[in-house]
Amino acid sequence: MAIWEYLLLFFCVLFGGALAFRFHSRAGIALKLVLSFSGAYLLGITVIHLMPGAFSVPEASPSSWILAGFLVQLFLEQLTQGVEHGHIHVHEHSGSTMALQVMIGLSLHAFLEGLPLSHYDSFHALQDGHAHGHQHLLIGIVLHKLPAAFALVSLLLLSHFRKGTAWICLAFFAGMSPLGALVAGSFHLSPTAMANLLGFVIGSFLHISTTILFEADDNRQHHVSWAKMGVILLGISLALLADLL
Repeated sequence: MAIWEYLLLFFCVLFGGALAFRFHSRAGIALKLVLSFSGAYLLGITVIHLMPGAFSVPEASPSSWILAGFLVQLFLEQLTQGVEHGHIHVHEHSGSTMALQVMIGLSLHAFLEGLPLSHYDSFHALQDGHAHGHQHLLIGIVLHKLPAAFALVSLLLLSHFRKGTAWICLAFFAGMSPLGALVAGSFHLSPTAMANLLGFVIGSFLHISTTILFEADDNRQHHVSWAKMGVILLGISLALLADLL
């Protein structure tokens, strides 16, 4: 990975969190639209780009790893309380404890999804025979991290954390995906290991993206607003065009 990719992973989280310090009390509709867009893009790149790559290695067993990633994300959501989906709930008498629990869950998820990044470009180039950069996974993580960081800081502020403490928590969260990429990058991963690791991340992405899109119907009336439908279609369209951009 290039240094700019590490910096992008780190500062996109700081940017998303910084917006929350100013707009956390009045960003309801905008946050839901951003989440719908990121969920659609994440689902699009997972199905169109990540899954074919994971299943292109005959010796790998990505199906099992996809299930594992899905189940691990299901477990992590018990810690995060759905903050990665835009849920911001503070329960009386447990605000600080829950906020720290959420931060730990989000940080574990960020570390795990950062693991394939260092090897993804070379792995994808090996599968399609082209040596150009492949940023599908990186962009998907960035778009997912922006609203997650916004929701985390909003939760910390509603839990009466001091701004300085909230910034420290945000910086810790921001460093987890780059740390995951750095740790995995220090090891040699065979195409089989990379395909399995990618399968694990695919399972996590499938859980997150589908949950976001299922929750796009706020009133549970099987109706999605035209604005949300528009950003969902835009996200999927950009995923389809990712190789051309």
